[in-house]
Order: sequence, then structure tokens, then C-alpha cells
Amino acid sequence: MPWSGFHTKMIAALGCAWILDGLEITVASSVTSILTKEDTLGLSSSEAGLIATVYLVGQVLGALFFGRMADRFGRRKLFLLTFGVYLFGSGLTALTYGQGPGWDAYLYLTRFVAGTGIGGEYAAINSAIQEMMPARFRGRVDLLVNGTYWAGAIVGTVAELLILGHFEDGTAWRVGFLLGPVLGFSVLFVRRHLPESPRWLIMNGREREAEEAIGRIEEAVRRHGKKLPEVDEKAAIEISESAHSTYLTLLRVLFKQYPQRAVLASTLMITQSFLYNAIFFTYTLVLTKFYGVPDDQAPMYLLAFAAGNLLGPIVLGPLFDILGRRWMIAGTYLFSGCALVVTATLFEADVLTAFTQTTAWCVIFFFASAGASSGYLTAGEIFPLEVRGKAIALFFAIGQAAGASGPYFYAWLIGDGSDRGRLFIGFLIGAAIMILGGLAEVFLGVDAERKPLEAVAKPLSVVRTSVSAAKRGTARRLKKTDEEPPPPPPAPEASDEDPSSGASPV
Repeated sequence: MPWSGFHTKMIAALGCAWILDGLEITVASSVTSILTKEDTLGLSSSEAGLIATVYLVGQVLGALFFGRMADRFGRRKLFLLTFGVYLFGSGLTALTYGQGPGWDAYLYLTRFVAGTGIGGEYAAINSAIQEMMPARFRGRVDLLVNGTYWAGAIVGTVAELLILGHFEDGTAWRVGFLLGPVLGFSVLFVRRHLPESPRWLIMNGREREAEEAIGRIEEAVRRHGKKLPEVDEKAAIEISESAHSTYLTLLRVLFKQYPQRAVLASTLMITQSFLYNAIFFTYTLVLTKFYGVPDDQAPMYLLAFAAGNLLGPIVLGPLFDILGRRWMIAGTYLFSGCALVVTATLFEADVLTAFTQTTAWCVIFFFASAGASSGYLTAGEIFPLEVRGKAIALFFAIGQAAGASGPYFYAWLIGDGSDRGRLFIGFLIGAAIMILGGLAEVFLGVDAERKPLEAVAKPLSVVRTSVSAAKRGTARRLKKTDEEPPPPPPAPEASDEDPSSGASPV
């Protein structure tokens, strides 16, 4: 299908979630020291650090919980619900007005709620984007949307510098936590007008609604003066109205049908998460401990670091559709790992400055950012429609859980900044982990570029690929009213790899 204004609107409405996630993490990091002051919340350093941990735990649990709901109730309902949960939780954080155990518990609870909302967004939004974008644009769009996290980091850094410079401490941190809800509230109204995924509607036996949703998208294409291409009838498949899947269904799919793909998705998500958490959450410690950068100037270096991360998916994204998934994913992982080895060697030799160290990180993460975003793309497009939301959620949770050890481990290696050798070893470990991810893509990668999702992973409920049967079934289904009982299903003709019951054509 040609690109249209509908697709642009969808990116704008859904991609903002990642911007707000980047903003949330940056704001929380920026105000941590303020919340330890007696005239604010009077938290200890460990209590303030727990804020980010609670938020990340909320993301993991939210992804798992809402990921199942996205497959059960639909993409549209979930990306409305999860965004509302995020706005609610983040807004309540700013209403923490006192000190003591009760208010501390309230603060952590609101950060947990905000995290669950953003975690749920990962499953719902990636599912919707992959199912509703034209196949030849799917890779670049998914990378672009996930990469906008760093636009949020830039916005958050600039906003916090301005807020901290114009407000007293007691007001500044509240304004910081209100930024996300204020900026994001209007997005809910835009999202309300987006249709449900036609693929999800078909899977749930709602053919008429699916036809209406497709009609809206096709009309948007025609309004832009573009011609819809003829659909190859050989691509027709017939599916049954499937029962609602669970995580047990997903595990059966992973271990029985796609074990190599499960290993691939796990490896990509774990390796990129470890590297990012290790470097991003400790970069200020490296700059201040080893290069003597003042604390109030460290955020300025983050702007350059974030810019490199943002430009990577934008510049390299189209190549994931043109050159292909396997070579671009493997290339970005391997290059960033090898470049980190070179940078680590220069760091250990003490020939870098704060500027050249940041420049090296910008180059490394220009490539690593595109590779990391492709992890979410891979987790979503290589598994069947019925378990797509849960697959994204599961591998996101696996990656976050594995990567959570990175910041603590690297902070321990940094210590008081007197021993470069320890951190040198740490950098080599991070490089080896990224290289492992690249090699996994070389040997296990799936060439999904420019292919319909059904050609990458058949739906679990496929009955047959008979063109004539699919066309007859479609006509019959669209004519029947909602009150009429469904006709008995035809005898299945599926193989053991495509279990089915009943028939609903697509």
C-alpha cells in the first residue's frame, strides 16, 4: 500500500509515547539530587535512587500485563488505556506533598503506575505499527518511532535546565514531573480517531469492522492522489476465529515452532539493554570521576550523546528495508561492539578528553541505537499475529531484567575514578556482549524486509491458502448480520504446524 497522511498521523499519535518515556527518565534523573534536600522530600540517596528502579519494575510488569490485554482486547483500546495510565501516574507524582514513610510509599506507587503505562505502550504500539504500516516501510517506521525516545531525552534535558534555573527547588521538581502529562494530554484526542488493527479484527471474527478500517486507510491513500495496487490473489489465506491466547500459548509457539527465533529475539533484547543501561545510567559518573567535568555541566554532554542516538534510526532506518534486516542488524551490533573496543583501549591509555570521549560515544551509539530499536522490530514481526503483543512484552521484560544489572555493575567498576583498568575490562565485556548479538543475527536472523507479516510468520489459526474458498468465505461472512449464528466450520486442511478450528478468511 502507498504511503498516505493516515500513516503520518499514526506515527505522530503513537510515537509520542517514546518521547515522553525519554523525558520521564531524564527528568527523574535530573531531580534526584533535589529530592534529597530537606526543603523538598528529604529522601536519602538510596531512597531517591529507588525512584528509577520502581519505574523500571513498573515498565516490566506493565508490559507483561498489558501485552496480553493487547492481544485480548485489541491494539486501539490498549494504546488509549496505557497512555491514560501513564498520564494519571505521572501527574499524581507531582502531588507528593509531605515527608515520611506514607508519602514515600505514595511517591513510589505513582512512579510504579506511570511505569506500567509506558511498559504497556511498548506492546500495544509496536503491535499496531507493525500491523498497519506498508510492508516496505515497516522497518524504518518502527526504528524511527522507538528512536524518538532520545528526542524526549533532549527535550527533558533542556526543559530541566530551564526549570531548575527559573524555579525554586520545591516547585521545580513538581513542574518537571508534570511536563509529560501536560504535553501528552492532547495526544489522547488524536489517538481516539485511529482505527483498530484490521489484522486483529479479522483474527477475532470481526470482518465487517476490518473492511471498514481498511476502507478508511485506502480512502486516505486516494485523497493523496495515489493509486492502490492490485492485490495478488495468491497471497490470500483463510483463518479461523481463534480462541484468545495466553502466555502458555506463546511459550508453546516459542519452544515448539520457533525456538531459533526465540533465541534470536532474546539475544538481541538482552545485549542492547545491557549496553544501554550500563553506559547511559553511568555516563555522568565517567565524566565527573575520570574527566573532572562539574556536575552542573554534565547534562550538556548528554545532549550530544542523545543527538547521536536519535540520528542513528533516522539515517540508517531506510537501509533496514532496502538492504535487509539480517545485514543491517548484524552490522550495527558488530560495528558498535568493535568501536567500543577501540574506545575502551583509548580510554585505558588515558588519551581521551571529556569531549573526545563523548564524541566516541556518539559514533558508537549512532549505530547501536538503530540496532537496539531493531530488537523491538524483530520481536514483533517474526512471531504470529495471535501472540504478537505478548511476544513483544515478554522479550522487552527479558531485556530489561537482564540489563538492570548493568548500571550497578558499571558504577562499581567506576568507583572513585582512580582505576581505569577496571572500567576498561567493563567496556570490553559490553563490547563482547554486543558482538554476540550481532553474531546471533548473522546465523539466526530472519529476512523479513518488504514482506507481509503473514509471510514472515503464519497466523496460528490458518486453515488454508485456497483463493477461491477465501473469496467465497469473505462474501458469506460480510453478508450475514451480527444476530445470525455462525455457520459450522469446514473441515480443516491445515498441517500440524498450522492448528485450526473453523474458518474466517482474510
